[in-house]
Amino acid sequence: MSDIINYENDFEKIVAIIEKSKIRAMKAVNTEMIEMYWQIGKYISEKTNDGGWGKSVVQEFADFLKRTYPSASGFSAQNIWRMKQFYETYNGNEKLSPLVREISWSNNLLIMSGCKTDEAKEFYIRLTIANNYGKRELERQIDSMLYERTMLSSVKNAELIEKHPAVGVLRDNYVLEFLDVPKEYKEKDIRKLIVANLKQFVLEFGKDFTFVGEEYRVQVGNSDFFIDLLFYNRALSCLVAIELKVGTFKPEHLGQLNFYLEALDREVKKPNENPSVGLILCASKDDTVVEYALSRSLSPAMVADYTLQLPDKKLLESKLREITMLIESQDEE
Repeated sequence: MSDIINYENDFEKIVAIIEKSKIRAMKAVNTEMIEMYWQIGKYISEKTNDGGWGKSVVQEFADFLKRTYPSASGFSAQNIWRMKQFYETYNGNEKLSPLVREISWSNNLLIMSGCKTDEAKEFYIRLTIANNYGKRELERQIDSMLYERTMLSSVKNAELIEKHPAVGVLRDNYVLEFLDVPKEYKEKDIRKLIVANLKQFVLEFGKDFTFVGEEYRVQVGNSDFFIDLLFYNRALSCLVAIELKVGTFKPEHLGQLNFYLEALDREVKKPNENPSVGLILCASKDDTVVEYALSRSLSPAMVADYTLQLPDKKLLESKLREITMLIESQDEE
């Protein structure tokens, strides 16, 4: 029996080799395809810039390919123009041009059409590479304005992150439109909906978060206490406690969270793990009250609000510009 088990272990190792090779092969195919689109885009760009080609010629080329190479797909006139745009967008950009070859064509198109700045493009390209995002996952992140929300949170909470670097993995705003929350709801309702939609919740929070438990029990003395949601963050090697509040943030909420973090560190945290991190996720918050509450807190904790619909893009961009300009003016002074 032991011989069979040993053989099975060997077989599993061989399967792992096969799977890794398949992944490398798929990546190589994608890289070659992106390079092909790059070269076609370059050729079309040069031909149109010197006045030799126009839209009618590109359409003729697309029709020619359809007649001559019927097995070749993805060469509509519209897609050929996108190849030109792709080349012109990243040509000369030494930082981004190698990265675009690591993600799929559909994801490249999403990023090109959805991002205005090179900084935003780089953010989503690297995010896609790190998390192996498909088209649907990336589209949701762009629609929810993850880049703007992340940058806004980083700027607003720079001092807190400097004080507690671990909270840098958290943001001060989360979009939970996927929960389909009823008009009137309680904390237990939103907690249950989060657990029922864990895949989308982890997509919003980040794929390094692994679910540990709902209403996670910690015992202190002779009393039991229950943490709304408990996660583990693989990048930080620490537990992350999340407390849900359907109302406005109040300073006493932080005291409760700090108590839970202390209990986790004393009773649950393993010796090789880092101190626990906490997040209060509430329906709304006054930034000044939050700043006062966190200024003397010794625990790594963040206060965030959640929205139940996708954010207003123009409003979020405006807020980011205002805060960035304020920070820059303070630095100049």
